[in-house]
Amino acid sequence: MSQINSTQGNDKFVLNVIHRPEMVPEYAEKVTGHGKTEDIGRKELLTESLDIFKTQQSIAHKNGIKTTIQMTYASLFNEEAVALAKEHHETYGDEIALTLLGLPCNEFREKYKTKDFCIWMFSMEDKISIVNDVFEKFHDCFGFYPESTGSYYMDAELINYIKATYPSVKCAVATCWEEGPKAYHTCNNSWYTFMDGGPWAPWIPSKANTHAPAANEEEDSGIVAIPHLSRDLLACYDGNGSNFGTHPQNVLRGMIYHDNQFPYLFNLIDQYRHLGKYNNGYAYNMMFVGPGWMNKMGRWEAPYELLVKSYEDGMAYYGQLKKEGKLIDMTMAEFADDFRANKHYTEPECALWKDILYGSDKQLFWYCDPYMRACVNMDQGGAIVDLRPYAAKLEWPVGIGTKHVVDASYPFLIQEKYRAGYFTHYAGEGTIRSAKVVHNGEEVDLCLCRTKAHFEENDGDRRIVLDPVEIEFYDLTVKLQTVMHFPEGTGEIRVERRILEISNPDAEVQINEYMVACYGTTEYMEDMTELVLSTKKGDTVCSINYEYKCRELFMDEAEEVACVLPPIKTKVSLGMADSKGATGYFKEGYAFSPMFTLGYKKTLRNQEVLSTWLKLERED
Repeated sequence: MSQINSTQGNDKFVLNVIHRPEMVPEYAEKVTGHGKTEDIGRKELLTESLDIFKTQQSIAHKNGIKTTIQMTYASLFNEEAVALAKEHHETYGDEIALTLLGLPCNEFREKYKTKDFCIWMFSMEDKISIVNDVFEKFHDCFGFYPESTGSYYMDAELINYIKATYPSVKCAVATCWEEGPKAYHTCNNSWYTFMDGGPWAPWIPSKANTHAPAANEEEDSGIVAIPHLSRDLLACYDGNGSNFGTHPQNVLRGMIYHDNQFPYLFNLIDQYRHLGKYNNGYAYNMMFVGPGWMNKMGRWEAPYELLVKSYEDGMAYYGQLKKEGKLIDMTMAEFADDFRANKHYTEPECALWKDILYGSDKQLFWYCDPYMRACVNMDQGGAIVDLRPYAAKLEWPVGIGTKHVVDASYPFLIQEKYRAGYFTHYAGEGTIRSAKVVHNGEEVDLCLCRTKAHFEENDGDRRIVLDPVEIEFYDLTVKLQTVMHFPEGTGEIRVERRILEISNPDAEVQINEYMVACYGTTEYMEDMTELVLSTKKGDTVCSINYEYKCRELFMDEAEEVACVLPPIKTKVSLGMADSKGATGYFKEGYAFSPMFTLGYKKTLRNQEVLSTWLKLERED
């Protein structure tokens, strides 16, 4: 396939619109059944579902947007749904694809004797059987195998099997961004689909773990993955992602509209357009919808008319952007080809994201590459508040028969929402990567110093430059600036602290660079006893096994301080560009505060710079 021309100059904003004719859409049976005994083959349910799919297709086509029609298993038994897909492929250029959502139907339940519907939660044996059933039924209906597939989440074993067995597949909806404990809690502790820690934008998943992007051709699973919905990278992180996305149902569910107008939806789309500024002009947005949310009984306190209007308004905005040459609509298969033509393996995805909902000045910077996913919070002085060690390419089988029946999340080292962050309730520390400035016994953590940042890029070095902050001690004022570098292909984050001014030029201050971390996927502590903490200088290595004894160790001019975490096959280390006069250290933690701390302390004078690095590696 030839490369698709960009929109304006070097900028390209790509849109995927994906519709699925779910004949038995999620949560619609209870709404349309009016208290009747469950019957997922009920004619009224099937008829309404297909009517809504037709409405969604019509709205897209009216605005000049082509779609990817992801046929569900249930829809493959409906002659009208199959005929519609063929007609829209011929008339509008829509892609006929296949989703592994929408499995429930009488035929499926009769064979598999279960009400499970999430493909990644089945045993591997059943996953294989289901994939074969669905793909072969698709082939019976259309005479070819699909080029695209998807689900809320697809584990690596599932993707590897599909690619090996049905090599035509080149694109898949593969995860739902930050759909973990936060979403679980806002669904009355009933939504057992944990998949935190993945990319928010398209990526090529590794063969070992879907969340972790491939670093090279050897790791390449053979598909391009896209997220299930484009989320608000700030509101979703701070709260329930299901309320904040470019699917109109998210905006309705979050009650983010006024007088039946949806300015937030358009602002969110525009912010995704803006991400091209940080990614060599390339930006992406997607909308992935089934019919269940637009049912005639209304949903989320919104009447049917408002549900339809929200979709019409959103699609009209996309249509207008396309007319203005600011958007390219692609099918999933087209996008997969275009993505591979325009991206290379180690190229990161960057997002300097600002609050567009609550009226604050808050900024987050998100960074994702084959070695890590990191989030930097400018409201906390540039602290790293989320860190996932993709360098480990952690094998994490999911589903019945594995250790992780429902938890598909990629483990974190730092996660302020689940492990406290800087602002803890009582004793102990939460996970964070920050620095403290110390003078005459007074101590100020940069987490308390709100600031802003701008993005720069030069020769593969992407960096955020934070506005300087002023730190006031009893008898001294220090003006300090932080610059964070993300050199491509290294698995490192380099942090510079620059002393720009000191009110007393002869004074000194100590910088204490530190990282408090642990590991896990939820709020609950894991067993830390396999962890090994160490400091290193030349051939001298001092290490301890984690035993919750609150021990500390300091080493002058240490070359490295590190922790090896065997449960997640990860080594994380801190180092210093010039450790002369510095002290490296680690702290063990205790049962009430089951963390570990790595750090460096060094004294600086006016105009001096302290440079440290954080590195992630796989450790078997």
